[in-house]
Order: sequence, then structure tokens, then C-alpha cells
Amino acid sequence: MTEPESQSLATEAQNLATGMRTHYCGEVGAGLVGERVSVCGWADRRREHGEHLAFVDLRDHTGVIQCVVDERIDVRSEYVLQITGVVRERPEGTVNENLLTGAVEIGDCEVEVLSRAEPPPFSLHGDTEEATRLRYRYIDLRSERMQGNLRTRAKVNASFRASMEAQGFLEVETPMLIASTPEGARDFVVPSRLHQGRFYALPQSPQLFKQLCMVGGVDRYYQIARCLRDEDLRADRQFEFMQLDIEASFVTQDDIIAFVSAAVADATEAVVGESLGEIPTITWREAMERFGTDKPDMSFGMELVELTELFSQTEAKVFQASCIKGFCVSEGAQLGRNRIDDLTKKTQEWGAKGLAWFRVGDGGELDGALSRFMSEDEQAGVLATLGGKAGDLLLLVADERPLVNRVLGQLRLEVGRPGNSSGNDLVSGGVRDLYYVWVVDFPLFEGISDEGIPIPAHHPFTMVHPDDLEMLTELKKTELEKTAAGGDAVSTSSYSHMDITAIRSKAYDLVLNGWELGSGSVRINDPTLQQQVFTLLGIPEDEAKERFGFLLDAFRYGVPPHAGFAIGIDRLVAILLGEDTIREVIAYPKTQSGADLLTGAPSHITPRHLQELSLRPNLG
Repeated sequence: MTEPESQSLATEAQNLATGMRTHYCGEVGAGLVGERVSVCGWADRRREHGEHLAFVDLRDHTGVIQCVVDERIDVRSEYVLQITGVVRERPEGTVNENLLTGAVEIGDCEVEVLSRAEPPPFSLHGDTEEATRLRYRYIDLRSERMQGNLRTRAKVNASFRASMEAQGFLEVETPMLIASTPEGARDFVVPSRLHQGRFYALPQSPQLFKQLCMVGGVDRYYQIARCLRDEDLRADRQFEFMQLDIEASFVTQDDIIAFVSAAVADATEAVVGESLGEIPTITWREAMERFGTDKPDMSFGMELVELTELFSQTEAKVFQASCIKGFCVSEGAQLGRNRIDDLTKKTQEWGAKGLAWFRVGDGGELDGALSRFMSEDEQAGVLATLGGKAGDLLLLVADERPLVNRVLGQLRLEVGRPGNSSGNDLVSGGVRDLYYVWVVDFPLFEGISDEGIPIPAHHPFTMVHPDDLEMLTELKKTELEKTAAGGDAVSTSSYSHMDITAIRSKAYDLVLNGWELGSGSVRINDPTLQQQVFTLLGIPEDEAKERFGFLLDAFRYGVPPHAGFAIGIDRLVAILLGEDTIREVIAYPKTQSGADLLTGAPSHITPRHLQELSLRPNLG
């Protein structure tokens, strides 16, 4: 633990004396020399010196204090102790500079064993595989790392609440047992005992309820909400997660961005101790063109650069494509051929035909298998456009634009993303290691399904960009013409005259170091426009009534213009702490396979319980 962290924990511990202790371990310092104190905690280490002298390092969540016991005692690792004694300076030459309490010790100690402990299954001072740590999570939580992570998380939650309250938001809790309204992932469902054959769903988000709060005149709502989604788990995804959820009435997109930016700035400053400053904004299309992803990691360079015009007259068949782009890897010429072959294979797995690569020689020449097929002007143009210099590596992909952007975006992360490591690296680095960015103007639709129906990029209540309403009308006209001709659905070719992703929405994401922290949008509050969007998405009126009837009915009674956002707390805390996975900032997470190693969930339930719920186990 660093000195600032220990000082912070000790400060938090002040004035929290109880009937069993006068101070926390990390509080005991030079200012208490000569005073009699009582501390409680776990035996971190025990060392004997002769027959009548023992040293016990006592640990609690604030730190460790050395206690000197003038008798032989039966104390082992992780015993729970109360130690009472007098604070004194350590003898000359024995000061421990690595501890905040290292200049003092507690002497003349009386030791009371409050609880004995079996030898723990792993040491808190060494590396242990994750499965073991999760199986015995209650022991893992004692570690300095997990104590620090959970307390940082609590600090973020507290700062969020304070920021929301200061901005006039009202905390409202929404239900956990709701009707199933799929939002893209599978619901977790709960069988009803009282209404047999029917099921509740656990909320994927409070989306519909917070919009109902706007109908109800709450004006500004927030909640630190638990959400559940039955989807594949990853480093940044768990079945259940926590988010700061907000919604506000009579606001614009810019208002929501300002609300969230202020809350994030407060949370960041609470953790790293520095002011964040203004968060930049880029459009979705700019993000795709510059970084190949709508979750751009701006913590490093290597932006995608356009080369299409340079090869417009090329005779090299490999570059005869509608889009050619590339980027420069500084000092990348040192990469071995095996690594380059591996990158080439990855680009092919991602959908590209191949990867064009060139090392830049000492004289500025391009060294690569394809350079002999390029003209001198093309070679010089690639070098100048990508800003290559001696010792660099240039990587190019030629194909359709969406594929080129996507593949180069993945390749950019594969080659250039700084290695993530645990151990509070970002906290020590401060805000200079944190690259927040707002991504705005997302497409309303991300493409066309095989059935010829536009695929929504967000939930169906997302407002279309006002400047693109005419394109939405044109899309609707195309569908009506197809229907009038007797077609059951609009074919993909019916939209060939327009780029459907050009229809923008009033949706926006907040990204930090390449992780999507959260997303939000302005909501549709015009019933006519809402029905138009439903129709385009292939949601007939009766289905819309079944899925969203209670919200649509509420809208009939006067709904204000409103917008909202949700930010993933697990992800934010993990990044602020430099952790690779959100499992390290959650007290009791699931494994990547969805198992709870601590409790054994998911587990079978008794036949009697199944009978009460009118359920039968699937024995197949």
C-alpha cells in the first residue's frame, strides 16, 4: 500500500473507536507515542525471538502495526486478535519505511484471541490462481488489493450520488421483478408460484420504468441500479452488473452529456485526486474512420489514414479496391517475421483478404513483398501519408470501407494498445492515463436483416436526428411502395439507393481507454414517429402493444421530451484501478463460465420446490 493510500484509509478510520478498539491499525503513528491503545484485526505474521519475546503484525483494512509481546503466545496466521498496549518508537535501525506505521510499534502487549483460524488455503502475500481466490472469496477480500478495490468502488458510488443530488436528481428505486421486454440480450426469468405457468423477468435495465418516471413528473431521476443479462461473459461483462442510471425531462443531448461529464469528473477526482478537465466529443463516423471502432482507445496513436486516392490509378491488383487505409507502427520494423505472419493470419480471420506490410529502411525505402508491384510515386506517397520513418512498420488493408475500418481497428489494438496491468497503475498515473471521449451521432440502424428489415442500433425508443427525418420518411415510403406491390417484407435491394447507416440518431456513448462505459439517447415522445419506427423495425402494432403497452399507454397522457444515460460502474472502477477484468472490483463475481465457485450456483432445487412452481427438470 502506498503512503497516500494508507494516509487516506487512516483518515477515514478516525473517530471510529468502539468498545473493543481505540484505533485502527493504520492510525497508530508517532502522534500516539506514550498512549495506551487497543487494536483489533487478523494476525498477518508472527515471529518469535527467544522463549519470551514474540512479534505479531496485526492487520485490518487500514494497514499493519507491529506488536511486541513479552511472552510466548499461541497465535497463528489469520487468528482474530485484540491487542492492547503502549505505543512506542521502534528501536534505532528497525524502522520499516514500507509501512505508514513503520516508525512505531505497540509494546507491553496484552493479547486476547477472539477467534482461532485454520491455516488459510492460500497466502495473502503471494499470487494465487483466480479459481482458488473465488472459491474462498471471503479470505481473498482480506487482501490489500481487494480491500482497496472495494473501497475505491464505494468512493465512486458516493461521488456519483453526491453529484447527482447536487444537479437536482432524485433517487428512485425501480422493481427487480418485471415483465419480459427483451432489449437485445436474453432475460433471466423467475417462475411465479402464485401465477403458475407465468414468469417474471429480472431487469436488463430500468429503461422503461425511468421513462415512466418522466411521465410521472419526477423530472430528474437517478439510481445506482442492479441489472441482469443472460449473455456470454467476458473480462468487462458479468451476468449482474451495476450502473449509474439517469433520466431527465425537458433536456437536450448536450444537457445529458453535461450531467454525466460532471458526475464522471467528480468520481475520477475522488479516486485519482486530480481534476479531469473537459471530455472531447467525436462523431460515430469519425470514430470509425480514425480508429475503426465506435469504442476508440485514444490512449495511444496509430490512427487509420486514408490512402484510397493515392492508389486510384494503381496497376497493383492487391490495391485495386474501393478503400485502402493503413497506419504506421513506430519502430515496428523490429517485429519478427513470425509475428507479422501471425498478424496477417488474424486479419484474414477478421475477414480481410490479406495484410500489406512494409518495413521502412534506413534510406526511407519500403521493404516488403508487395513493394515491387508499386510505382515510385505510390511508395513515396504511402511513406509520406503514413508519416513513416526509418525503423517503422507500415500496415495496409484494401477492401470495402466498413471491412477495412473494422479490420484495421482490431489490428490497431492488437499491435498498439498499451499492456494492461493490475496494481493501481492508472491511479498512480493520474488523469494523464485516462482518455475519456464522447461518441455522438450514432446510426439509427446498423444494417438490414436477411428479411429486409432495418436492424436497430439501439432500443426502439431512440430519437432520430432531426436533420435526418427526411431520410427516415424516404425509408418509410420505400416500405409502403413495396407493401403496395404485394410484398410481405422489404427486400435488402429496396434500400440499395441509400446508405441506411447515414440516418443518424440522437444516441451517444461515453468511452474510456477503449471500453464503452455507457450509452444513452434522447427518447421519442411523438406517438406518430414512434409508430413509424416500430413499423420500420417490423414490429406490428399488436406486438408493440404486448411488449411495451404499459409505456405506450402512459405516453397517451402527456409525456415530456426526455433523455437519459447509463454508465457501467464496474467498468469505470476497473479502469481507474488498472484492473484487466471487472471481476476484481466486484465482491462476489461469477467466473467466465458463469459459475459461482463460492456458493456452488447455479444449483438444482428440490423436487418439492419444482412442484410448487409447476416445473419439471430437463433431464436430457
